[in-house]
Amino acid sequence: MTSDTLYRVKKEDFPKLEQLLIKCFEKDPLYVSMIPDENVRKRLMPELFKCDLDEFYETCEIFADSEEINGILVVSDEAEPYNLVHFYLSEALAELRTDGYLLKEDPSMKTLKNFIIGRDYLNSSWTDQLHQNNRLHIIYLAVNPELQHHGIAAKLIGEVVSYADKHKMMISLETHNPKNVDMYKHFGFQMYDTIQKHFGLTQYCMIKQA
Repeated sequence: MTSDTLYRVKKEDFPKLEQLLIKCFEKDPLYVSMIPDENVRKRLMPELFKCDLDEFYETCEIFADSEEINGILVVSDEAEPYNLVHFYLSEALAELRTDGYLLKEDPSMKTLKNFIIGRDYLNSSWTDQLHQNNRLHIIYLAVNPELQHHGIAAKLIGEVVSYADKHKMMISLETHNPKNVDMYKHFGFQMYDTIQKHFGLTQYCMIKQA
């Protein structure tokens, strides 16, 4: 995916992005369920997001609403050709780093166990059912809580929808926050499936048809 409207994130923006993601997701049902200990969660989230951003910078597109970075959009363009070796190596290294952080911040291994049990909430494996590679997958969409309802989310989603419509692509995403479902429906997404496996957590799998 490309964009002439959004700001393409640079490596030097990562510290600001990490802080934004922490602010946006510190109370998200996914992270609260997977890392129930609040103190562990506070220590762990900066490391997890740093690891995520490093991986996504190599394998996805990362955009912000502007250079001020009040909203972030991470998109995987499944239609783009990619180097399989590079992709799987980046993924494997990220997983190793993540496991290391989990063990360091929670030596009891409880959090690591949660991540193993709840892996299906983390890997977007449900999209295999779509059998559709001409597709954009939204990995992260987050807006500074202090600046929500100012059109930032609409700007980010609108750019993805515009690109997908132009190239006749499906869009997929998942959210673990039921409050987000109506917002995505407003932009033309429909519920594809819900996943409930562990922790009393529901994953809402949504698509927007080409």
